[in-house]
Amino acid sequence: MEKIVVVGAGSWGNALALTLAKKNSYEVYMWEYNKERAEELEKNRENELLPGVKFPDNLHVTNEKNDLLKDAKVVVFSIPSQALRGVVAQFSDQMRSDLLIVNTGKGLEISTGMRLSEVIKDEILGKYHNNIVVLSGPTHAEEVALNLPTTIVAAGKYENAKKIQEIFNTNTFRVYVNEDMLGVELGGAVKNCLALGAGIADGMGFGDNTKAALITRGIKEMIRFGERCGANPETFNGLAGIGDLIVTCASKHSRNRYVGEKLGKGEKLSDILKGMKMVAEGVPTVKAVYEKAKELQVSMPITEAIYKVIYEDKKATEMVEELMTRELKEEF
Repeated sequence: MEKIVVVGAGSWGNALALTLAKKNSYEVYMWEYNKERAEELEKNRENELLPGVKFPDNLHVTNEKNDLLKDAKVVVFSIPSQALRGVVAQFSDQMRSDLLIVNTGKGLEISTGMRLSEVIKDEILGKYHNNIVVLSGPTHAEEVALNLPTTIVAAGKYENAKKIQEIFNTNTFRVYVNEDMLGVELGGAVKNCLALGAGIADGMGFGDNTKAALITRGIKEMIRFGERCGANPETFNGLAGIGDLIVTCASKHSRNRYVGEKLGKGEKLSDILKGMKMVAEGVPTVKAVYEKAKELQVSMPITEAIYKVIYEDKKATEMVEELMTRELKEEF
């Protein structure tokens, strides 16, 4: 069996590890940073974040990182965006020219505004930069772990993205290829910000009309932002754009929508985050996107309103009023 390492034992890293292990042609090692939790996962053969889904025999959990990537075909990083740099640094000396590097996180690094593939590049040697592939799309871990039909996109240098497509593809997990890594990453980042807005609308008791407006006009913001950054606008009409935006704005599984809903009901952000086991990527990412949009002079009124609710303590009702009473415009 070929060896694959998944760095990160959260729900998404675990769902991907399960997907790979179920193919029976890979020996999958999942790295968990907390030693006690790693031992617990290995012993229980089940992740509390994905209850009822047992680990197959070819899925192993470890806290040891020395030589972990030795002989591995692929390393998959499934780490929250603001922690990614530090984790990659711990494995940087194990990179090889024949090792494919996959990132599955979604967001931008607040301190630098960098996309996550850029963060990885910053921590590894330049000769390995083309080995990076991004895996992104409308994919809730809870559903992937249960083998519910799912589609995703692998983005990067064509030859490497094709290899990742073949490695991950199953009869319930269909992988497409897109060479526009920039667009795929920006779509994954911006949709998390907009999902906070969808949640705020839910928390305020608004209806389907509101959510449809937010998603549709949100896509326009995503495309404007992406084009200004140099991405292919067509990418945002695909899985990493509109596909991921729809599922994140509508699903009960969405952490970002959940946080937004609590905010819309008047709860404090610190209290909401304190009660969560998993990370809502939109919270740090909306700050990074807002600042980048200002720098590039891109109009993103919905994103700006969400930023002000979270970081400037503005009332959601005031932001809705502001959005709805802006200067009237043509649609296109």
